[in-house]
Amino acid sequence: MKNTWTLFFLLTSLVLSAQNKLTIDQVMDGTFRQKSVSHVNWMNDGRFYSALNQNRIIKYDVASGAEVAILVDGNQLNIPINDYEFSQDEEQVLLLTDRQSVFRRSFTARYFLYNIATGSIRSFIDDRISYATFSPDGKKVAFTNANNLYYKNLTTDEVIQITTDGKLNAIINGSSDWVYEEELFITKAFEWSPDSRKIAYFRFDESQVPEYNMQQWNEGALYPSDYRYKYPKAGEKNAEIDIYLYHLSDNQKVKADIGTEKDIYIPRIYWTKNPEILSVQRLNRLQNKLDILHVKAQDGSSTTVLTDQSGTYIDFTFCDDLRYLDNGNQFLFSSEKDGYKHFYLYTMEGKLVRQVTSGAFEASDFVGLNQTKKDPVLYYLSTEVSPLERHLYSINLSGKGKKKLTAIAGISSIDMSPDCTYYMNYQSSAQKPLSVLLYKTASNSLVKELEDNQQLQNTSREFGLSPKEFFTLNASDGTLLNGYFLKPADFDPNKKYPVLVYQYSGPGSQNVSNSWGGGHFIWHQLLVQKGYVIAVIDTRGTGYRGEAFKKITYKQLGKLEAEDHITAGHYLAGLSWVDSSRIGIWGWSYGGYMSSLVLLKGADVFKSAIAVAPVTTWRYYDSIYTERYLQRPQDNPEGYDQNSPIQFTDALKGNFLLIHGTGDDNVHFQNAVALQDKLIDSGKQFESFYYPDRAHGLGNRRGHLYEMMTRFILENL
Repeated sequence: MKNTWTLFFLLTSLVLSAQNKLTIDQVMDGTFRQKSVSHVNWMNDGRFYSALNQNRIIKYDVASGAEVAILVDGNQLNIPINDYEFSQDEEQVLLLTDRQSVFRRSFTARYFLYNIATGSIRSFIDDRISYATFSPDGKKVAFTNANNLYYKNLTTDEVIQITTDGKLNAIINGSSDWVYEEELFITKAFEWSPDSRKIAYFRFDESQVPEYNMQQWNEGALYPSDYRYKYPKAGEKNAEIDIYLYHLSDNQKVKADIGTEKDIYIPRIYWTKNPEILSVQRLNRLQNKLDILHVKAQDGSSTTVLTDQSGTYIDFTFCDDLRYLDNGNQFLFSSEKDGYKHFYLYTMEGKLVRQVTSGAFEASDFVGLNQTKKDPVLYYLSTEVSPLERHLYSINLSGKGKKKLTAIAGISSIDMSPDCTYYMNYQSSAQKPLSVLLYKTASNSLVKELEDNQQLQNTSREFGLSPKEFFTLNASDGTLLNGYFLKPADFDPNKKYPVLVYQYSGPGSQNVSNSWGGGHFIWHQLLVQKGYVIAVIDTRGTGYRGEAFKKITYKQLGKLEAEDHITAGHYLAGLSWVDSSRIGIWGWSYGGYMSSLVLLKGADVFKSAIAVAPVTTWRYYDSIYTERYLQRPQDNPEGYDQNSPIQFTDALKGNFLLIHGTGDDNVHFQNAVALQDKLIDSGKQFESFYYPDRAHGLGNRRGHLYEMMTRFILENL
């Protein structure tokens, strides 16, 4: 027996010594990046799809997955292709290149029109523009420029300016303002009608929205410059929204009747199957009442056909689930009104036909709707197996015939062809990186594995990446919380290890899932190689476990999440292999807010914390996000102040590193300044670091950030 153990430890030591050691350069240089199949476009006849690969738009045979033709070669054209769109007849391609970000999702770019048959290419507009989009008939392209909306007639090359009142920091037509982009995920704020004869668009009047001013420390400039933009903080005035329907035939602009209340949000607009009816979703300021309006294009008159209400808030992401059926008589929508997210079928007048999916699980994502059968089939992703997994299911709109289509454990993300004949499953698990699998839907049979990331698997073994080890613990009220550990390859339960907790903890989020990687996964692996255990934990208020679990933090952001992490700290301290004097926590954005609050409230549990770009008082954050969960400051002042880190600076005992970018347009540098000032007033010593002119994600400073955080952890945990 002695000889057996000697051999075991000898082999273990040989394996460990043979493993490559991670460096910050390898964390950053793409060594561990998952390959994928990107920018997929399902083509008209259902026999082919295209994808962007190595700057080439390649056509593939769906039945075999084989490459058929190179439709556009950006390398030969000397154009880096960032994205593309086909015209309806697939004879022309709109190529997007030289994309330059404005904020997180907004951008300007240059566009080219490429003719597939002739191989000819021409500049679409000799200027930087945004969101160029073909009309359904492929004969026109709409776009925005300098806060105005335009379209170009591709037959005559005439450019028609639809709006003329666009003005910086005042009026925006066809694009969104900052807060809609960040919190409602809208950048392109216009939609072509199905008959290509009308364009519905948003008009934002943000002239009364308070401005935020950021100094920019431009390299080499003698004086810094000011950057001013409209940013509505919690409780402040939002932009006023109007919806217009522009008729191309006579240049008429019809204003939609969206009600007399101006202090509202319009999270989505869609054209119904009838090109004379626009669907408008209207959300009240507190975001607990959502209306679906049907607007007549001819005169702008509207009818409210459906209202969904909540005692807390409506999850705006459900707005993307609205689907109008080809029969012209029904639509599909989702709601949490039975306690979980599920799909419901309604008549066009808003009368409930039936609840299509049901059960104590989330029907998390709409995937496709096959309407070729008498009883249409809905395809959706679900947490029915586990909140830690997503699987593809099908069910008839009659509510019958439910089938589970994915068999492999893990997280699936599905891209299904419009006719629902084929789908791509982007699937990973804690044990295996991303695979892209092409299936035929009817037989649910595998056509081809398009990407297996075998090289990444080999590299991961060479570097001895630690697998996720899932665990659960009880919150103070007995609620079961999910987490996972990353442990050193030579983990010995008889030793004592320092533990670093990573979390985000924001409403509806999820860090703990049966998937490959995760936020900062490779950097965490570097710390594991240095002898640390990483613990990733999802608190109450996170997602995919039903409405009650997610919305328990309503009107008290931070309170229960901090309690859960302090409870988790005690749980970790009680494990025999944890050094209870060396438990730390870190996070970014909401996670930075939480790590700051936890270190201050849990001063006797946590030795160290790192906060990157944290909110330090919700009074400084934007209206849409903050009021969704806390109401306005004037409605719920206690919810804003009782769990703000700046209220607890006297309690600081441990080591604290505060990091922020001065150019953060999202979570303003003001948050870090306020917390630092209070810590200084409290006579506390701490470390802080700022990145000049860097936004919320810190851009190309990530490598430097990881180096700094690694040093801090090695010295302070």
